[in-house]
Amino acid sequence: MRKYYTRACNFYHGKAARNLIKSKKAFPLNGKKDIAFDKIEIFIREKGRVKSKLVYFKDIKKLKKNIKNIVLKDIKNIISKRKNFLKHINFSKPSIMGVLNLTPDSFSDGGKFNKRSKSFEHISNMIQFGANIIDVGGESTRPGSKTIDARTEWKRVENVLKNFKKKYKKTCLSIDTRKSDLMIKGINFGVDLINDVSGFSYDLTSRSKIKKYDISKVIHHMQGTPNTMQKKPKYKNVLLDIYDFFEKNINKKFKDKKIIVDPGIGFGKTLKHNLILISKISLFHSLGFPILVGTSRKRFIKEISGEYDSKDRTGGTLASVLFLLSQGVQIFRVHNVNEVKQGILVFENILLN
Repeated sequence: MRKYYTRACNFYHGKAARNLIKSKKAFPLNGKKDIAFDKIEIFIREKGRVKSKLVYFKDIKKLKKNIKNIVLKDIKNIISKRKNFLKHINFSKPSIMGVLNLTPDSFSDGGKFNKRSKSFEHISNMIQFGANIIDVGGESTRPGSKTIDARTEWKRVENVLKNFKKKYKKTCLSIDTRKSDLMIKGINFGVDLINDVSGFSYDLTSRSKIKKYDISKVIHHMQGTPNTMQKKPKYKNVLLDIYDFFEKNINKKFKDKKIIVDPGIGFGKTLKHNLILISKISLFHSLGFPILVGTSRKRFIKEISGEYDSKDRTGGTLASVLFLLSQGVQIFRVHNVNEVKQGILVFENILLN
């Protein structure tokens, strides 16, 4: 377990960022010239407590040697350009992952797109509206949901996976599953990305089975299982505990670098946990991998908005997406693709001038 953690903060965008980077008054985030930072927040975990301090980037050299060495290593990861290992995706630009739930019981759209014609119509619409990735899932992982067998799950997604690449060769295809049998079948039909909400801990054979395929994968954090995850989730420190989870899994279980990290908003987290993760999301840049976040229609939006909650929660979703975008997050998993794409385009044009 780490003792020191490094979070990039105090971001600049657009012309201001470019000028600061050029004059060496700030660091570029992920090698991009239009987003920069000139401060870091150092978290110190000691004797069961966590404290933090802000450090101006030019003062890093004044840190104690043991802390400075860790911080400099983290900064190397933070400022390095992300390699474009995922087909049809450029990590220097924001990408939208459109959700296709082929389930009868997903929390917001269960059963809506199960018919063959409806599913492909929805896929076409999401791509037309700006989705770079389509995430296909056949098992609900909403809070309280129960596991289904692999045969039932495959029947739900089989038609889409078998025909997707025939129609959409230049769109990234992701399969949302915890089961190795579905991962392998999906890969054989052209799946580009494995998105396992269990962090590849549900099916212990999955890592070894997909290893030979050199496939890109999302390392997702979830405390417990979908059936139990919202029953009083607890952490010593949610931000640092999840960072430790990623670092341990990446270093010990995955030797390749085709990894995207997802802190799992709403998966074994209270409202407070979710807000901490979103507000401090830039900590995860020091892992050196692209970040994916799914806030779309999540319960935390209802918990904040109260009487102003709405069915699609588009306002809350978009607000969280735009904040995450300002912090350098690369991929957003959403239901309302058109509205989010529109919001990103307007926000970027304002921000980057």
